[in-house]
Amino acid sequence: MNSTTNIQLVANVITERTPMTSLRKTALTAGVLYLITFVSIPTLALYGSIHDANYIVGPGPDTGVIVGCILEIIVALAGIGTAVALYPVLKKQNEGIALGLVASRVLEAGTMFAGVAFLLTIVTLRQAGAGAPALATGQTLVVMYDRIFLIGQSLMPAMNDFLLGLLLYQSRLVPRGLSLIGLIGAGVLVTGDIAVLFGLIGQHAPSTGLFAIMVALFEFSLGIWLVVKGFRPSPITDYMRCKPLTS
Repeated sequence: MNSTTNIQLVANVITERTPMTSLRKTALTAGVLYLITFVSIPTLALYGSIHDANYIVGPGPDTGVIVGCILEIIVALAGIGTAVALYPVLKKQNEGIALGLVASRVLEAGTMFAGVAFLLTIVTLRQAGAGAPALATGQTLVVMYDRIFLIGQSLMPAMNDFLLGLLLYQSRLVPRGLSLIGLIGAGVLVTGDIAVLFGLIGQHAPSTGLFAIMVALFEFSLGIWLVVKGFRPSPITDYMRCKPLTS
């Protein structure tokens, strides 16, 4: 076998790679978007000053709050993207529930945009030098942000993960154990939200975050799984045509 033949064999190996199918692209896109939804974690620190009763008349820059708002907008858009990306696949299992997931994600994003508007209004009042007369308004806006956060970034994610966990469990597109984490985590998170609503625990108490651990673990693990592994073989993946991407 001469050198020309060897070169040709190597070229054949390189060009005969397994093509990325439309299903693999869908899984990869959804996985990346799920991982992007974690970029807002720093807001826990960035929004620390906003809960100061005298924030509007206090010293210091507003950069942290503004950066946090930008991160929340990114998360809201990425959240919608996760449901839209998965919809073509999940609707093969149950179109109604898959559409409900998209609607739930859109509603979640809407509440996040409203929360960002509250915070940016506080920053505007501060930068405009509204002073002491605006203290009550600023404190009210912070309370409104906390309430809408409880609904939009705690209760709605529980609903999202319940719908998604149910679809994934039934379709077996990912390991069922992973789907169960989402289903159980959704119930745990709702329990925590109810406890906050009835004043049994504080919204910003350290123990409150424990109720969200399973949901966070589910979404992060799902993102990693979809990026690394993609969808598992199932009747849905067998049904859908896997066309190689042309570009």
